[in-house]
Amino acid sequence: MAPAAVRGPVARPRTTMPGPVRIWEVGPRDGLQNEAAIVPADVKAAMVDRLAAAGLPVVEVTSFVHPSRVPQLADAEEVMARVRRRPGVRYPVLVPNRAGLERALASGATDVCVFASATETFARRNLNRSRDEALAAFEPVVAGAKAAGAGVRAYVSMCFGDPWEGDVAPGDVLSVAERLLAMGCDELSLGDTIGVATTGQVVGLLDDLERAGVGLERVGVHFHDTYGQALANSLAAVERGVTTVDASAGGIGGCPFAESATGNLATEDLCWALAGLGIETGVDLVELVATSVWMASVLGRPSPSKVVQAMARGLQSGGAGQGEAR
Repeated sequence: MAPAAVRGPVARPRTTMPGPVRIWEVGPRDGLQNEAAIVPADVKAAMVDRLAAAGLPVVEVTSFVHPSRVPQLADAEEVMARVRRRPGVRYPVLVPNRAGLERALASGATDVCVFASATETFARRNLNRSRDEALAAFEPVVAGAKAAGAGVRAYVSMCFGDPWEGDVAPGDVLSVAERLLAMGCDELSLGDTIGVATTGQVVGLLDDLERAGVGLERVGVHFHDTYGQALANSLAAVERGVTTVDASAGGIGGCPFAESATGNLATEDLCWALAGLGIETGVDLVELVATSVWMASVLGRPSPSKVVQAMARGLQSGGAGQGEAR
């Protein structure tokens, strides 16, 4: 029997969907931060390089938090020094405070991310501050980043549900989002940290933001897959007008400060779905799958991504591909 081909998705464009979608790859940072075993810096840098080579326009590299908080990312400076930066690719890093910003800028970062919470409890557990105190503390960080010419993204966690507070009022998300934009953040990423969002919630929150004057061109979405809804929620957001979606190669990741948070949306699953809708991402799906198969071998467990699992069988059997899924 001939080996199975590594097939790509068949495109059937829909008029209700927007143009190109920018995938914000978070695997090297959000994906690896929750690993129990330390991944060597050279492996992390190789992962970043391979993801960029696969056509991802944004690859979030690491986090400049205190090593005691996230030991897996204690080698941030070393990883940044090892990454081979490709023209046209953005390499953002997470910064928690002014000290983290200074470390990031000294390492050559030109894009930084801050992280806020829509809920009071998670702000205290994740940032050791009240929600208002955390937002106030970000003001000099954002100002310092902008003064240095860096782009600034703001993550907003717990936008749809909180394990301690339950359902999250859209008004709480809107209030935090407006304050972050007012202090100078260029864009937002709305996070479903524990993966409980529904498509109705997603569209409703985006409606609320747009009515408040927040253009969806400044909004990205970041879904975890606890209830298997990350892809559905992402596609609902894209259909509503969002053109930036966060995803993690191979579906790795979680949140070390929210135990009920499971893996991120797999970048491969997102790419397959978008390609099937005729939406351009610029990503070579075969190269991306090969990278996630390699990373799964490093981590010692298979990728949870269904697309990775399916395409890996074809790659391992030597099947011929059908070209790039872009």
